[in-house]
Amino acid sequence: MLFSKRNLTAILSQLKSFEKPSAELEQYATPPEIAVDWIWHMAQSGEVAGKVILDAACGPGILGLGLLLLGAKKVYFLDKDEKIIRICRENYELLKKEYEIGAAEFVLQDITLLDAESTGITVVVQNPPFGTKIEHADKKFLEKAFAVAPLVYSMHKWSTQKFVEAVAKDFGFEITSVWKYEFRLPATQSFHKKPVEVVDVGLWKMERKK
Repeated sequence: MLFSKRNLTAILSQLKSFEKPSAELEQYATPPEIAVDWIWHMAQSGEVAGKVILDAACGPGILGLGLLLLGAKKVYFLDKDEKIIRICRENYELLKKEYEIGAAEFVLQDITLLDAESTGITVVVQNPPFGTKIEHADKKFLEKAFAVAPLVYSMHKWSTQKFVEAVAKDFGFEITSVWKYEFRLPATQSFHKKPVEVVDVGLWKMERKK
């Protein structure tokens, strides 16, 4: 089935999300519109069809599931929260009943413990914790992503761009594209003062230098 951005957004909008988001883990769902714009760029660049992809800090799986709908061969969904991995699996099973999609493997693990050898992963997508609770909590995701695949898409707070650039350079990766988005964070915690907080984020496309 061929999708438009509109109907892909509609499908992903209906997926189950976080039931009780963890403040410590900075669990915020990627807005469907941002997720679709992200994976659409990838599909247009020939980086999805037939590929084996890691969705790190997958949450309910909106990125990886969208990639499967766009023709990815297999997606590894990684998260260390058992409850959200269960929801991610449920979302996959629901989509699988309605669409012909590729394989999925669900990995309940901290990113630092991932052994990606012989998985065939060539692309990593990730929207890790922004580092609001623990400074540079996203660093371990970048480091593992760079060790796993030659192509990495990673989302971070726009204000941390120098940090992202420095880590990429240290690991021999070149930033080849950057997109800026307004990430809407609905109030899910008692300490949130506004119904919706808007955070400027960046999506960095990084490729291993040849």
